[in-house]
Amino acid sequence: QVHLVESGGGLVQAGDSLRLSCAASGRTFSSYAMGWFRQAPGKERECVAAISRGGSNTYYTDSVKGRFTISRDNAKNMVYLQMNSLKLEDTAVYGCAASDGFYRSIEKYDYWGQGTQVTVSS
Repeated sequence: QVHLVESGGGLVQAGDSLRLSCAASGRTFSSYAMGWFRQAPGKERECVAAISRGGSNTYYTDSVKGRFTISRDNAKNMVYLQMNSLKLEDTAVYGCAASDGFYRSIEKYDYWGQGTQVTVSS
């Protein structure tokens, strides 16, 4: 069981960078793989990045590969999403989630944060 709280969203211009943070509760954080998801208006939620328990394995959806970096600090119970070269189409509500395995499918994630809005303007 884990409680997740995201922060770091905001309004930025295209080409700018933003770092999202996800703070997790509990002492079992390192037992969870973590993912970052986003949902834009009228679109389904999609996994943009995922990271394994120890952080050695990562996944990125093609649209963000090379621009976004997921990382974690298990000692601090934190997961981060560094977003560079932001595009208008990155605008969405971003949330972190915890899973018992390294997956990209939303149905594999058991715990979700409240989400944080990222808006990219031209």
